[in-house]
Amino acid sequence: MSNSLFVKICGLKTERDVDTAVEAGADAIGFVFSASPRRIDAATAARLARRVPEHVLTVGVFRAEPLDEVRSVAEAADIRAVQLHGPEDRDYYDDLAAGGWTLIRAAAFGDAVPRCGELGEDMLLVDAPVPGSGVAWDWTSKPQVGPGEKWLLAGGLTPDNVRDAVDATRPWGVDVSSGVERSRGVKDPALITAFVEAARARS
Repeated sequence: MSNSLFVKICGLKTERDVDTAVEAGADAIGFVFSASPRRIDAATAARLARRVPEHVLTVGVFRAEPLDEVRSVAEAADIRAVQLHGPEDRDYYDDLAAGGWTLIRAAAFGDAVPRCGELGEDMLLVDAPVPGSGVAWDWTSKPQVGPGEKWLLAGGLTPDNVRDAVDATRPWGVDVSSGVERSRGVKDPALITAFVEAARARS
C-alpha cells in the first residue's frame, strides 16, 4: 500500500471486477456477505481472493450478523479484513481482532463525530447519513475525524465527484461501490479505473 490516498472498491462479484480493481491500483477490495444485490457466498469470495496480490487487502462486509457467522464466513472466504455495519460492541470487535483480521468499523455521518479505534477497529469508514444509499451527501459539513486517523469517506462517491469530496474532507481513504456500477450490482470496469485515477489526481 502506498502513501497516497487509500482506495477501496467494494461489492465485487466477478473475476473481471477483481482484476480491474487490482490493475487500477486499488488498495482494498470488498466482498459483500449481507443482503444486497452485491452479495456473494464465501466459496465465491475465496475463489476471487486467490486472484488478489498480497499488497491488496481483501475485505468482507457484514451488517449485524451473529459473531459466529461472521467468523465462519470470514474463515471460509479466506479474507484478511472484516468490515462491520451494525450495533456491535467492543467484545465483538475484540473477538474478531483475536482471530487476526484487520477490522473496519462503518459509522453513519451524524451529530456525533466518530473516532477511529473507539471499538478497537483498525480503520473507520464514515458513510452517508443513510448508509448504503449510494446518494451523495453534504461533504462540506466536513466530518472532523481526528488528524492522522485512518478513516475512509464513503457514500455517493463517483469518478466525477470523488476529487471534490477528498479536497473538502481530507480523508485517509475513500470507499466506493454503487458509484462504479453500470446498473445496480453490476460493476463497470471503465468506471472503476476512472474512480481510482480521479481519487488520486492532484487537485
